[in-house]
Amino acid sequence: MQELDEYINKVKTLPPAPKILPQLLLLLGDPDVDSSRIVELIAYDQALTANVLQLCNSAFFAQATPATDIQEAVTRLGFRQIYQMVAAVSGARALAPPQKGYGIEPGELWKHSVTAAVAARLIAHDQGEDESLVFTAALMHDIGKIVLSEALEHVYAKLVQQTEDSQQSMLEAEKKLLGVQHAEIGGRLLARWNFPPNLVAAIWHHHHPAEAKPHAQRASYVYIGNMIAYFLGHGYGHQAFALRGRAEAMEILGLTAESLPQYMIKTVDGYESVQALFKVKT
Repeated sequence: MQELDEYINKVKTLPPAPKILPQLLLLLGDPDVDSSRIVELIAYDQALTANVLQLCNSAFFAQATPATDIQEAVTRLGFRQIYQMVAAVSGARALAPPQKGYGIEPGELWKHSVTAAVAARLIAHDQGEDESLVFTAALMHDIGKIVLSEALEHVYAKLVQQTEDSQQSMLEAEKKLLGVQHAEIGGRLLARWNFPPNLVAAIWHHHHPAEAKPHAQRASYVYIGNMIAYFLGHGYGHQAFALRGRAEAMEILGLTAESLPQYMIKTVDGYESVQALFKVKT
């Protein structure tokens, strides 16, 4: 743990901490929560408030009279919809820029992360699990790459060569070149940002979900969401970065190969809705 902290502390440009998300997740878990607490929390961030109101009043959600404050937006759309807007806006701040250490162009990491989040949320919803937590975990699953990108920027060619010549996965190449890999860095970063332990575990182990016990189920949602994003062509960087398939995630969630196409179709629709809202160029 100390080694990870030391690595994170050395990075010159960390992404901004989405401080509001852990607090909103806590409120989301309280069935008796007063909506005024939610409104107060979101309203504290003026830029976020403006973004959420803009989304609420977009053509996708527009009503005859525009919402003029967060309280009205929450009343119209509901807390869970507002939460996913807040998560998406917060994620965009960190995930939209290019990451040269991975050969990631502007918007590519955001596109991949949103696709994974939509897919993971759909499966979690159908299985009666906490879809907001799963959505957040899948949205942030590659946040560690933003940390490692700085270190990899000058050895990108070596990283690509490592994956091609040795037939290694990206995870293995990261570990060999840097001594750490993006999933554990991402998990530690979110722990420092006070995200709940089950979400941290889901990110830390999203490439090896069975190792996330007792949170293997949530890590599996992230893993499958990540895979679906790649299947749909919403990957990024060098093609050798493709994931190694693991049957364990399918088994943990009780999914079959036949059940995946329906989620892929729904994921495309869900991603296009988010893209229309944010007008992200991809």
